[in-house]
Amino acid sequence: MKNTKRTIVNIIVHAFLAVLAFIWLLPIVWVVLTSFRGEKGSYVNSFFPKTYTLDNYIRLFTNRNVLNFPQMFANTLFIAVCTCIISTFFVLSIAFCMSRLRFAFRKTYMNMAMILTLFPGFMSMVAVYYILKALGLSEGSMIRVALILVYSAGSGLAFYIAKGFFDTIPKSIDEAAIIDGATRWQIFTKVTMPLSKPIIIYTVLTSFIGPWVDFIFAKVICRANAQYYTVAIGLWNMLQKEYIHQWYTCFAAGAVVISIPIAALFMFMQRYYVEGMSGAVKG
Repeated sequence: MKNTKRTIVNIIVHAFLAVLAFIWLLPIVWVVLTSFRGEKGSYVNSFFPKTYTLDNYIRLFTNRNVLNFPQMFANTLFIAVCTCIISTFFVLSIAFCMSRLRFAFRKTYMNMAMILTLFPGFMSMVAVYYILKALGLSEGSMIRVALILVYSAGSGLAFYIAKGFFDTIPKSIDEAAIIDGATRWQIFTKVTMPLSKPIIIYTVLTSFIGPWVDFIFAKVICRANAQYYTVAIGLWNMLQKEYIHQWYTCFAAGAVVISIPIAALFMFMQRYYVEGMSGAVKG
């Protein structure tokens, strides 16, 4: 009787999860199919394309007269990589200090950081823009620098998850290293970091994805400087009324293309994440 009841419950749970998985995958499948659709326009009568083609991907990278997607892709990749490096260092450094060091106003700073993270970042975008304009970072090639500064500057507030991970590492390891003559920097780089691969991977991924998908700050700072647009702005422009009929299927192709770097980064770093977790279990 118990086995029968358990079997019924398992069937219901798995059926429910299968429905949720179908709902979650349906938009992704639709975007991929639309990226290969031969007929133009955003209004179609069928879920599956009537004809399949690679012209949408070819046009996305070859047509540079109206919407220069390769330039947007290069801009976003450069900004995301630089932001990822700076933000990862900021977050891990602050998290290590909050976890391991004791100093005046430590708890006050942590409480302030928690309160500030409750407010969305775009609330400050007008003030941030005028600050960047006053510093001469809102025009020309300095727009890329401005975006990197904007994405990196507030990253240090997101230290709570990394701090929680560092708290799980026994402090006796640090004490043993100090007895052996290690400095705080050596403890951070040679002791704590090798034991923290999972949180490093998490921080790298979140630091890269943030600028890669951001639209609000990029739109405010770039304004009409088309040569410095990011992919988020480019995809948004493809849906404007003057472009949507000719660029709608290219929009779907672009959505597929911009997902590749994130997926590749995750697949590449997943191995180190698993190794870090297995190492933590063994420890």
